[in-house]
Amino acid sequence: MQKALRINRILSLAGLTSRRKADEWIKKGRITVNGLLVTKLGTRAIWGKDRIQLDGKDIPKTRQGLYLLLNKPFGYICSLMDPEGRSLVTDLLKDIPERVYPVGRLDFDTLGLLFLTNDGDLTYRLTHPSYEVPRTYKVTVDGKITDKALKDLRAGVQLEDGPSGRSKATIISKNNMKSIIRLTITQGRQRQVRRMLQAVNYKVVHLIRTGFGPLSLGDLKVGEYRYLETVEVEPLKKIVGLIPK
Repeated sequence: MQKALRINRILSLAGLTSRRKADEWIKKGRITVNGLLVTKLGTRAIWGKDRIQLDGKDIPKTRQGLYLLLNKPFGYICSLMDPEGRSLVTDLLKDIPERVYPVGRLDFDTLGLLFLTNDGDLTYRLTHPSYEVPRTYKVTVDGKITDKALKDLRAGVQLEDGPSGRSKATIISKNNMKSIIRLTITQGRQRQVRRMLQAVNYKVVHLIRTGFGPLSLGDLKVGEYRYLETVEVEPLKKIVGLIPK
C-alpha cells in the first residue's frame, strides 16, 4: 500500500512550492485535508486518496510525469495483464491517479526495486541496451562461491543468446552452505542473473534488485511504493541524455 506522506512533501511533489514554503502555508491556515484545517507541521495524507486543498481549491491529482519506486514482492509479474490470472505489480498501486508502466521487468520469483512511470521517452532509453543502465542485485546462491566463478562473472560469461557482458561482482558473505554476492550488470535480458550464475555452476536461491541506475531501494518495505522527487528523476534523465549532464 502507498505510504501517507507529509503535507509539505505532497505539495512539493505536486510542483506547487518548496517544502519550507508549504510549512508556512500550513502555519497560515491555508491547507485542509478532507475538509479539516491542518494546523500541525508533519501532518500526513495519502496523495490521490485524501482530498487536499490549498485556499479551498483541490491540489493537482495528476502530473505531466509520474515516477514511482516500488519494492516488488515475490509472486507478482511485471505486466499490465496476464491470461493466467497471476498478480500484477500494478495491483499494488491502488491510489495512483493514472496508468504507469514498469520500466524493464523483474521475474515472478525476483524481488526488489522496480521503477514505474508514464514517461515513454525515459522508459525507451532506460531499457535500450545502448545506454547500458546499471542494475544491481543481491544474489544468494547454494554453496561456497569460488574466486574463479567471481572472476568469470566479472569478465562475462557465454549465454545461449550471446555474451552476458562484463559485470561487477563482490562478496557480501559466504560459507559452505551459501554465498551472498552483489552483482551489477548493464543488460536486462530475461532471467539474465540466474543464467549467469548457472553458467558458472551455481543455483540462485534468492534474488533481489537493490539498484537501478542512480536509484536505490533503501528502506522501502516489500509491497510498498513511493513517488520520486525531481532531484531523483533528473539523474535518471541525465544518464540517458534527456537532459544535459
